[in-house]
Amino acid sequence: MSNTLYLPELREMLAEEDSAALEEFCTALHPARTAEFMEGLTGREAWAVLEHSELPLRVEIFNFLDREHQIEIVETQDREEIAQFISELPPDDRVDLLGEVRPWIVQELMPLIPSDERRDIQRLSQFPEGTAGAIMTSAFARLSEDTPVDEVKDIIQRQSEDLETIYYLYVVDKEDHLRGLISFREVVMGTPGTPVSELMERDLVTVNMLDDQEEVAEKVARYDLLAIPVVDDEHRMVGIITHDDIIDVMREEATEDAHMIGGVAPLEQGYLETGLFTLTWKRGIWLTILFFGALLTALALDRYEGFIHQITWLVLFVPLVISTGGNSGNQSATLIITALSTGDIELGDWWRVVWRELAMGLLLGSALGVVGFASALFVAPNMVAAATIPITLVLVVLCGTLLGSTLPLLFSRLGLDPAMMSNPFVAGLIDVLGIVIYMQVALLLVGTGT
Repeated sequence: MSNTLYLPELREMLAEEDSAALEEFCTALHPARTAEFMEGLTGREAWAVLEHSELPLRVEIFNFLDREHQIEIVETQDREEIAQFISELPPDDRVDLLGEVRPWIVQELMPLIPSDERRDIQRLSQFPEGTAGAIMTSAFARLSEDTPVDEVKDIIQRQSEDLETIYYLYVVDKEDHLRGLISFREVVMGTPGTPVSELMERDLVTVNMLDDQEEVAEKVARYDLLAIPVVDDEHRMVGIITHDDIIDVMREEATEDAHMIGGVAPLEQGYLETGLFTLTWKRGIWLTILFFGALLTALALDRYEGFIHQITWLVLFVPLVISTGGNSGNQSATLIITALSTGDIELGDWWRVVWRELAMGLLLGSALGVVGFASALFVAPNMVAAATIPITLVLVVLCGTLLGSTLPLLFSRLGLDPAMMSNPFVAGLIDVLGIVIYMQVALLLVGTGT
């Protein structure tokens, strides 16, 4: 929800062209808070406010505006003015923004953007979505190996406004091959005259420009990095990915996994920004698949209709059997999908996963079976017939834990997103198997044909 606290005052200041008050509004708060208070403005009004701030601050506030406002500003304001402003944005941010602006407007803007920035935009735009190259920035500090540390501070001071971060400084040769890294702390503490090559770290963690962004996020998290260098196939440095971009990636991946686990095709925009028909389609795809899964359950029940009519008390426990199997499968699927996402388990651990799920299935199924057996004694004709329930529960829970754990591993092995093996999908499979197991156990113990 938009923060409307300052909206009347902002609109009054704009109407009265109160430059001093607008400038104070832009500078008085953190840029994120300033952007928050501007959410209720139109794109045109927001830009009119931003024009009263210095360019570096304007860029900061703009980056905190929601994407809808950013796009509206780019598409509605003077082309030359916006082109110059875009050239001041961080390289990765401007590429992402232009990727969502209408193509014909981008075609009008590109010739107006300075040539160096235009070439950088074109280069970064070529990388496939979801790769390291698509989220990296080319604004990083380059040093040569023979640079004395006392000169580095002057070099960085001259470049600082154009750099994404100055904490990590990258050492490259004349062909941009990555040779090492030195932190700004080491520069400050280094003895004057000492060449960078004597202080730099050579054993670096890097990613290839075509690596999947999820793999990049895992590396940054594993090694606790503020930024990670991106190299090409010849180990030439092409950019860096900073921790703030990694946070965005992790949020994006977590949101996508949450959607898929819930049986919804991932949304490209926010819930309220996604069109009604698009949202219906993305939900409908999975609902249709699950609907046919439910039909299989109905067919399985129909196959045993005659037997059920003879032993009517079995119907009372159908929901119990189905829900128990589905819930156990959902638990296992969620645990394994999460463990794969965090790197807690790998595909090579499949046998340990299977063993643990078998053990848990037996323990959980046995515990629930005791409760189920006690409940069945009230309606079953005898103890042998009542034993149908605990035996079924043990088998169904075993089936649920095994399917819920192995199917995500199988999808991962095939190169697919394990989150595609969502909870509703696992539950649908186990529903069918649960009915078949339940009826077969009942046929065996009760001894009555259909």
